[in-house]
Amino acid sequence: MSRWWVAALVLLVVGCASKPPSRYSIDQDHGPAREVDLSQVADAEPRYEPLSRGGNRSPYEVLGRSYRVLASSAGFSEQGVASWYGHKFHGHQTSNGEIYDMYAMTAAHKHLPLPSYVRVTNRDNGRQVVVRVNDRGPFHQGRVIDLSYAAAFRLGMLQNGTAPVTLEAITPTASVAESTTPAPAVPLPTAGVVLQVGAFSSWQSAQAVKTRLALRLADTPVSISKREGVAPLYRVRLGPLAAGSDRAQIEALLAAEGFSALPVVDLP
Repeated sequence: MSRWWVAALVLLVVGCASKPPSRYSIDQDHGPAREVDLSQVADAEPRYEPLSRGGNRSPYEVLGRSYRVLASSAGFSEQGVASWYGHKFHGHQTSNGEIYDMYAMTAAHKHLPLPSYVRVTNRDNGRQVVVRVNDRGPFHQGRVIDLSYAAAFRLGMLQNGTAPVTLEAITPTASVAESTTPAPAVPLPTAGVVLQVGAFSSWQSAQAVKTRLALRLADTPVSISKREGVAPLYRVRLGPLAAGSDRAQIEALLAAEGFSALPVVDLP
């Protein structure tokens, strides 16, 4: 091999090594590796929430363009093209600091305050969903909202990738908050082995994980245990495992869904 080719090869290797790593584990976005029936995933439940600390700076700049955040979602409506985002962003932080879950009913919008609630209607087939906006985007020309994989599934737009939609903001007031407070967490069972899948500061995040697990493990109870305090913690727990159940198989399935190193709660 000539010295010229050796030098070119060295430069190529160095160039690849110096390329900054992406914050995402994959380059191309896609849905889950296997088909998941999300037809029973419930709409987001609108409730009064204070604005997030993150994601509401206005104006903000992306790719050289400046965007302004609305002071309120009250009376907001819009028509345009919806898209969806999935596995590439699954498990990464959204603009307001939460963790994106493609199986939850959430969305990204350029201008609505975070969080906001929006009714989305697919104008091609009339299907509707209610999503909680907790992220920024999409920053593609002509698109008005980026929906989670679950929301896109419910709207019947996965195959096409995009759909013409109408957006209508739902703006709960503080007086409505009492009636939309999450129901008390189901108490844990008093016997058996329970796996703690995760602990979340947001009830919405815990509920999304609970729904996702219930779809994957229909025969195993899933509960949310609330730890009271100045900063409440919502713990999603799986079990008690039925006698004779294959715990290794359950843990393998959970690992495939991104849940690993699960603490075990042994109950008398």
